[in-house]
Amino acid sequence: MFKQKAAVGASLVEKISKLIPEFRIKFLPSTLVLSLSMILISCGSPGAKEDNSGKITIMGVGVEKAQEELTEALAPFTEETGIVIEYEGTSEFATLLPVRVASGNPPDIAIFPQPGLMADLAREGDLVPIDTFLEKSQLTQAYPQEWLDLSTIDGKIYGIWIKTFVKSLVWYSPQAFKAAGYQVPTNWKEMTALSDKMVADNRVPWCLGIENSSATGWVGTDWIEDIMLRTADPKVYDQWVRGQIPFEHPTVKNAFTEFGKIALNPQYVAGGSTGILSIPFGDSPNPLFENPPGCYLHRQATFITSFFPENVVVGKDIDVFPLPGIKKELGLPLLVAGEIVAVFNDTSEVRALMKYLTTAKPHEIFVSKGGYISPHKQMNLDAYPDEVTKRQAKILANAEVVRFDGSDMMPGAVGTGTFWTGIVDYIGGTDVDTVLKNIQESWPTN
Repeated sequence: MFKQKAAVGASLVEKISKLIPEFRIKFLPSTLVLSLSMILISCGSPGAKEDNSGKITIMGVGVEKAQEELTEALAPFTEETGIVIEYEGTSEFATLLPVRVASGNPPDIAIFPQPGLMADLAREGDLVPIDTFLEKSQLTQAYPQEWLDLSTIDGKIYGIWIKTFVKSLVWYSPQAFKAAGYQVPTNWKEMTALSDKMVADNRVPWCLGIENSSATGWVGTDWIEDIMLRTADPKVYDQWVRGQIPFEHPTVKNAFTEFGKIALNPQYVAGGSTGILSIPFGDSPNPLFENPPGCYLHRQATFITSFFPENVVVGKDIDVFPLPGIKKELGLPLLVAGEIVAVFNDTSEVRALMKYLTTAKPHEIFVSKGGYISPHKQMNLDAYPDEVTKRQAKILANAEVVRFDGSDMMPGAVGTGTFWTGIVDYIGGTDVDTVLKNIQESWPTN
């Protein structure tokens, strides 16, 4: 009952495309607008839908493996209702979806890898608020308020989170730590002292690689965002993401500088700055598993487990601890990313599916595949495939401050443009003031 409309070969970029920020289209060239206007005349107004009873079309950025996981997660719904699901997976989601919407031919549902594009389309009137057909009690029983806030645009709730990734994590080998007599740090000062001890022991503390084809740089932006949350009030982080304080602000500069104490220290990072820029992010943790280890610490999100060598056993060969706090008064904030489902066409079939997604069942199926966390409050923790992932879920559930990946929320020219390239320039040797000035100058003025 589940039909795939299109599948795209999964290169490294495509494997991670659903996990990283993508270019967000806000304005289309005039020639394209003219062409789309002609299409609109023939197709009807945006949101118009032909009689498609018994079927739901879904568009998402995931391909191949994601297709299989979605099929399995929605199987109970299909078996109960008989409703056919047609899924279109594409690595060009952020480019193709706005064109589909502008042509008056959106999918019934889209799975957004970031809330920024979703917010743009909601404000343009293209999306249907889900709180117009789902009871608020259904949503509050399913999600903590901070996740409902992340789904809210101008006072209306537009989406349901189906997958999340905790980014504020440090991966390490328990066996290597035990053999060297190292202890897991509980704050940033201890983590720095541990790094220095490793250097004194003629060892390399950190694995860090940011190469990701045209998306190179996003790994570094995650570091900046995590440090921002650990050195400034969450409200300052929010102001920065919204463009209300500039990149030249002392708090942002401090985050870059603190990141530089690790990334620009050749004794701290395997391969030095050349290695950081040239090693693919998915390959960068591999030295953790060498004998002797080529590094001992690696900061990366939940999804990095899918890039580990096949023989690595999570919980035995590799474990995780939260990226430590810097300022005690700020606690231990979490940086997250994820996928959120939103509605273009309000049909009875779509309403039924969205109601199903508010239940714990599909979330438990998703997380059982590994590499995902769910913020759903009714989740059975036993659904997670290992204790390490289960502990991440507990960390997420207990977090007092949760913020979404900042670059995903910024205008595309900045968040997936100059912020990424600015990280590359900074690691490559450009001074921090020049980097911050260049990023800020790209911020849209309208």
